[in-house]
Amino acid sequence: MSQTPCSVTIKQLPQQISTHSARLFLRELRSDLRVERPCIVLDCSRILQMDVPAIKLLLDCLEDAMKHNGDIKLAAMREKARAMLQITGVDRLFEMFDTDTEAVNSFRRLSFPAALQDPAPSGTSHLAAENAA
Repeated sequence: MSQTPCSVTIKQLPQQISTHSARLFLRELRSDLRVERPCIVLDCSRILQMDVPAIKLLLDCLEDAMKHNGDIKLAAMREKARAMLQITGVDRLFEMFDTDTEAVNSFRRLSFPAALQDPAPSGTSHLAAENAA
């Protein structure tokens, strides 16, 4: 069993994030979230400073994606911005990648059947373990 690869959308975050620009960005993002299990990569390369409005925007994007069983991954984040996410603990909520390509490819990895990931107890076949799950 493998998951069907999702269509990945890459969105470029604005360099400066204000309340107004965040609202506009979210409105645009929500049109990409109308699919089942949206896969979104946020390109953070233009963000110079990860301040409160920027962090709130990231969290709002993640919340909206999760409402549709989707995920948000971050790409190309500058060191200062990444450090701020670490200080605030927000980094634990996102997978972060050095490039957009790495982030996109992370959505396309196949997931293996549970029987291959977690061997069945001795005396139990893999098929029986799968059917029990």
